Amino acid sequence: MSMFYQDFKLGVLGGGQLGRMLIQSCVNFNVHTSVLDPDSKAPCSGFSNEFQKGSLQDFETVYNFGKQADLVTIEIENVNVDALERLQSEGVPVFPQPEVIRIIQDKRVQKQFYKDNNIPTADFVLINGKEELTNHLDFLPAFQKLGTGGYDGGGVQRLRSEADFDKAFDAPSLLEKLVDFDKEISVIACRNRQGDIAVYPAVELVFHPEYNLVDYLFAPANISEKLEKEAAVIAKDVVEKLGIIGILAVEMFVTKEGEILVNEVAPRPHNSGHQTINANYTSQYEQHLRAILGLPLGSTAMKRPSAMINLLGEEGHTGVAKYEGIEEILKIEGANVFLYGKQVTKPHRKMGHITIIDNDIEALKKKVELVKTAIKVIT
Repeated sequence: MSMFYQDFKLGVLGGGQLGRMLIQSCVNFNVHTSVLDPDSKAPCSGFSNEFQKGSLQDFETVYNFGKQADLVTIEIENVNVDALERLQSEGVPVFPQPEVIRIIQDKRVQKQFYKDNNIPTADFVLINGKEELTNHLDFLPAFQKLGTGGYDGGGVQRLRSEADFDKAFDAPSLLEKLVDFDKEISVIACRNRQGDIAVYPAVELVFHPEYNLVDYLFAPANISEKLEKEAAVIAKDVVEKLGIIGILAVEMFVTKEGEILVNEVAPRPHNSGHQTINANYTSQYEQHLRAILGLPLGSTAMKRPSAMINLLGEEGHTGVAKYEGIEEILKIEGANVFLYGKQVTKPHRKMGHITIIDNDIEALKKKVELVKTAIKVIT
């Protein structure tokens, strides 16, 4: 197969940390990588075989970039889908497929897809602007989510009552009924070009109380065997109904009544799958690569329980990044440090992550707290 002889060029749209970790798997497969990103100093810039600075939203830039590749994939879904559809129509394989990216790009379309395909999700209503909020007072409390443009916790606003309308978004969006949930979990699933599907064990997400970002996670999730099986079935159902080729992260709520509801999905490697590099037989990055190349999918089984802690820029610090406490982290048995190569830090920016593996769940929890207090990204 040509991809094992370095005459196969994989075009990656997006040069962030997800692309950087994907490239590490590409190296193992002798896959030549070409990356497009608007930032000349993006995390992938020093790692890919080729790197091009350019807009991911500009049709001509994306189209011309893709014409030079044997296959195109993404590490961020905010890309020009029209260009990807043109490439696909001209015979350039694009995975995940443009039609899938288009559904997921707009949260309004994404939620309607769940409803139309009997995928369990929270109740919602679609609105075109702020002025329509008064028509749905009886729907509150709810989360308002921008249809497009929200990323990494942005584009989401909690509306408890009419008193919160002054901070609402005045743009096409959706109101999602507030879910009284017990846990938030994520399941990474993958489908290859032959239609085979592999599903990873569910992980349990703990969100930062202020930033609306994952603070840390535990794998496996502390849920019953019944819920674990149900979550896997739902994730597989979403993958099949989308028909996606590649990795899909399915974020879900587990309600206090024991119901599982799909929150959102991401058609790419995901923050909730970082720990698979150390803790599973096949990382999500290698799995994505296997899927889009049409190779057999790898085992998703866990080797050991794990935790992943996001390393975020500290509040009040913007500028050249300094990492405080790395030495303390490296003393912890089972700890693995991943820095993303971002030169500039700013509050809440994802600058790296720490994975910890340990057979003892209680010991794992203690190590998470130790990591959270020991390491900081400052200026």
